[in-house]
Amino acid sequence: MNAKTIGLIIIVIGLVMTLYTGFNYVTREKVVDIGSIQITKDKEHTANWSPFIGIGIMVIGGVVFLSDKKK
Repeated sequence: MNAKTIGLIIIVIGLVMTLYTGFNYVTREKVVDIGSIQITKDKEHTANWSPFIGIGIMVIGGVVFLSDKKK
């Protein structure tokens, strides 16, 4: 892979991170465990990041894209 391809991939990742600034996921935790009786609870977690991180990644991707020099 050359630098232009890698730069484009990094730019697309940065764009996606800018548009989608987080995601949610659910874990299941056991509340009660008495013999054959088990009670579980679904717990929601959130992973968030700033859109500026995505913008920074796009800038890095642009630098990598533009640094590819033809010899």
